[in-house]
Amino acid sequence: MQDNAIEVINLTRRFGDFTAVNSISFTVHKGEIFGFLGANGAGKSTTIRMLIGVLGITSGRGMVAGFDVGKNPDAVKKRIGYMSQKFSLYDDLTVMENILFWGGIYGVDRDLIEERATRYIDLTGLNGREKSLTHELSGGLKQRLALVCSLLHKPEIVFLDEPTSGVDPISRRHFWEIINTLTEEGATVLVTTHFLEEAEYCNRIILIHDGEIVAEGSPQMLKRDYIKHPILEIECDRAIEAMEILEPLSCINEISVFGLKIHADVEDAIEGERKIKEALAGQGIVVRKISTINPSLEDVFIHLVEKRV
Repeated sequence: MQDNAIEVINLTRRFGDFTAVNSISFTVHKGEIFGFLGANGAGKSTTIRMLIGVLGITSGRGMVAGFDVGKNPDAVKKRIGYMSQKFSLYDDLTVMENILFWGGIYGVDRDLIEERATRYIDLTGLNGREKSLTHELSGGLKQRLALVCSLLHKPEIVFLDEPTSGVDPISRRHFWEIINTLTEEGATVLVTTHFLEEAEYCNRIILIHDGEIVAEGSPQMLKRDYIKHPILEIECDRAIEAMEILEPLSCINEISVFGLKIHADVEDAIEGERKIKEALAGQGIVVRKISTINPSLEDVFIHLVEKRV
């Protein structure tokens, strides 16, 4: 436990007959960015709410900052920062009024709040917004303010639940730059997201599906260990129809639509490309481009989930 900020052992949460989190185990090392990834409803937020002490544990154990959250939730709460999925600050207060209020809730002296606020306002790019009413801020700026308020007591561990949900891509990138800065300064960050491309920013990740862990490791390791064949990206007309045509081909192991493109896991790239072009041309579908690509974490996730169906 000495090198672990979080240790989870067979953690389970049931709501009546429904099991939201099913006996999961993992560790988060001190000073790392740990990603908790999965679709909405996979069990990510439920796990976080148990680990921060606001939701009871049905069975299992969670150790956070050296304390058993089931036995000593108050000690855990003093050592963590938490940013919820839903914006939870006061819209009718200014940016600085929210910061002073939440700093007071955490028991931080006003002088220290103002000192840390200056640092975090600069870090998050909220400069010049101190007197703005919170409801006037964009979604991305509101998320940054929520992060500032969760950091005022200098927590050892920061839990971020879907911090980039509902914000634009530029704000999402800026938010991850902030997260990197926090870990460089010694904090540990556990972040949940359903944006699989964001996992590339994490040191290690867990993929969770239907309350169960399906894979764990670094992004590079997961792509190396679970995707064993070439991935072809196909750009063509009528992608959904094209996928239905290609699905029965023996050369294709798995196939999925990615936006307007198709990803196909094939045994052999050259033979796969030839048969794909032939099959689609026979049905009058124009193929604009086929290329071999590096697998994404979304390819890994789809591969793992389809194996469980």
